[in-house]
Amino acid sequence: MEILITNDDGIYAEGISVLASALKKAGNVTVVAPDTQRSAVGHAITIADPLRVVPAKRNGKFFGYAASGTPADCVKLGIKSIMKKRPDLVVSGINLGGNLGYNVLYSGTVSGATEGALLGIPSLAVSLDTFTKPDFTAAAAFSLKLAGMVKKRSLPPGTLLNINIPNIAASRIKGVRITNQSRTSFNDWFDKRTDPHGNTYYWMTGDFKPSDADQASDLNAIRAGYISVTPIQFDLTDYKFIPELERWKLTL
Repeated sequence: MEILITNDDGIYAEGISVLASALKKAGNVTVVAPDTQRSAVGHAITIADPLRVVPAKRNGKFFGYAASGTPADCVKLGIKSIMKKRPDLVVSGINLGGNLGYNVLYSGTVSGATEGALLGIPSLAVSLDTFTKPDFTAAAAFSLKLAGMVKKRSLPPGTLLNINIPNIAASRIKGVRITNQSRTSFNDWFDKRTDPHGNTYYWMTGDFKPSDADQASDLNAIRAGYISVTPIQFDLTDYKFIPELERWKLTL
């Protein structure tokens, strides 16, 4: 099994190292990831600048390829230029911080997996729901197990799996729930500041105040101590609204 791994936290993040170590038990692993932090870049790709790729080492040993682009760039590069064989699976993660609700639209982690799905390869996005004191044990073990299941089964074309794991000991995780994307988002605002030269600048900040009454949502699964697995797709068409829009009888 040929596996391509990327992330948006950067190639030197702990999560991608743990993920690569786990997935080596399932097949040949190739890591192509951003050379630095690329969180919240969404599905951006680089078209106006060259992409530079250099070998990256961890603990003195070759680990993978560090690219100057986004997670989507890395997946494209991995599949089309770096890997000798087309991957059987693309896995993006393990991200530090959950990718729940509308945040999947901003997530570089999810977009790395989305690019794999766009290119016709079964893909997973894996996130740990914390920014402090991460315990990647359960996330790594579940990623390995799910990789084996995806190999035996198949995902529909254009569908990827968005996985979120609560940051608790594996023994405390209650199980796995198949979920839908919740309708919650980050509540953000901008701090207006002045630099030492008197110039105004803005720094985005905010908080995440989860609120979702839908018990089948990814958010409520995580809050209840379950692993959340959400099948998502990149067709954003609102099919239910098409008949109503047709009744508008739009003309030039």
